[in-house]
Amino acid sequence: MLSTPAAGGRFRAGVLPWRLRQRSCLVSPPTSSGGGGEPEKARPLLVERYRDGVSKRYMSDGNSKLQIRLEKHESPANAVEDENADSLIPQAIRDFVLPAGFPGSVTVDYLDYMLLQFPTNVTGWICHVLVTSSLLKAVGVGSFTGTSAAASAAAIRWVSKDGIGAFGRLLIGGRFGTLFDDDPKKWRMYADFIGSAGSVFELMTPLYPGYFLPLASFGNLAKAVARGFKDPSFRVIQNHFAQSGNLGEVAAKEEVWEVGAQLLGLSIGVLIMDTAGVKSSYWTLTLTWLSIRLLHLWLRYQSLSVLKFRTINLKRGRILVRSHVAQHTVPGYVVCNEEENILTWEKFLHPRISFGVPMDRMIGGEESSDKVNRLLMLYKSEKYVLFVEKFGSREPTFLVTFKEAATSMSVLRSLWQAHWLQKYQQNQDEVFSWLEDSILALEHGFTDFLEQMERAGWDQNQIILKVPKEPVLVSEHLD
Repeated sequence: MLSTPAAGGRFRAGVLPWRLRQRSCLVSPPTSSGGGGEPEKARPLLVERYRDGVSKRYMSDGNSKLQIRLEKHESPANAVEDENADSLIPQAIRDFVLPAGFPGSVTVDYLDYMLLQFPTNVTGWICHVLVTSSLLKAVGVGSFTGTSAAASAAAIRWVSKDGIGAFGRLLIGGRFGTLFDDDPKKWRMYADFIGSAGSVFELMTPLYPGYFLPLASFGNLAKAVARGFKDPSFRVIQNHFAQSGNLGEVAAKEEVWEVGAQLLGLSIGVLIMDTAGVKSSYWTLTLTWLSIRLLHLWLRYQSLSVLKFRTINLKRGRILVRSHVAQHTVPGYVVCNEEENILTWEKFLHPRISFGVPMDRMIGGEESSDKVNRLLMLYKSEKYVLFVEKFGSREPTFLVTFKEAATSMSVLRSLWQAHWLQKYQQNQDEVFSWLEDSILALEHGFTDFLEQMERAGWDQNQIILKVPKEPVLVSEHLD
């Protein structure tokens, strides 16, 4: 019997919550029709779609043997995208330069603005190259009256270094643009780690002056990559601060804080550089930089740790469902953010959950279609399918694939189920019995979870758990 919540949302001691022992017909595999009659025709089970237009069609023949057929066709997603953009632009370039979901994910004036911004920025950097050459001539590298070849060559080398660094920012913005909304604290911290590595390359230039250009270029590339992580992450943080919709004012006041810190830092840096030890010894300079840099990283971590986001990303979602499954309570956003580990990567969190897994990995290469049938029946009311890899081990991996109509709430439900499975994995000798228990627990416990979330101050509209773009279960055929 399902235990009922006591007052305050808690459950009676000694009774496992949401632990239904009633079984359904899913525990026993379905039997294929036989009896000496004619074999059945191949029956479709599901279709799995990928972004490149390839589909996997899973079918069952008359002997319950699984057949997987690959099909190549124009995907609906690509067809919709082609209606909204010039067909001459390759899809790979569109994904690289435009936000995911364009044009529906941005305002109607976005593309016009960016098309005008691009030549504006080009002319600005042309001016930067010309001014750099003039500055080098002014400090004695060539002159306007004599030969200017040295100044021009130095300017070309200098802006080449900047160009290599700019390539790093281009790569980060185009390839990893979807990362920053989910976990800005982590990527802001890693930006400082990468920037520190870039400074190491620049510190090595006095030791190897003959390799100035490659060392300075690598250093500038690392710093540009760091900036590519830093700027989008900080914009998300700024948006978090702008509680009253005053993003422009928040950004302006942040500029005041930053410029004040810059002026003070430059002044202290000049005083340090003017000391006898730093001026005369390279290693004293290096050790001074290292100690200040370590202090800088520690302060950065502390500053990010005080941020209290109300959005529910994957890390905070795990904390919430783990607390609810284990203790039947949901922490508030302050406690949750304090518990969140800024530096941890998702693949190192427990339980291990792998999203966007194809069905053939779930079934483990089995030739029988019975497992696919049972999974589809088990999850017919859910927008996802979850199965267990390494069943029976102390650290199983939970594999999740999503259906076409899946949302962030579907991801949250799969998180809740995975944590329930992790907690109640003892004394389980049959995987489908275990999964069915978890589905029954999910149907009853998740409602209580959402109610406690609301009481704890969380907004269900702020769930930013992303559904993987592929594979997608686009159709399913149940017995």
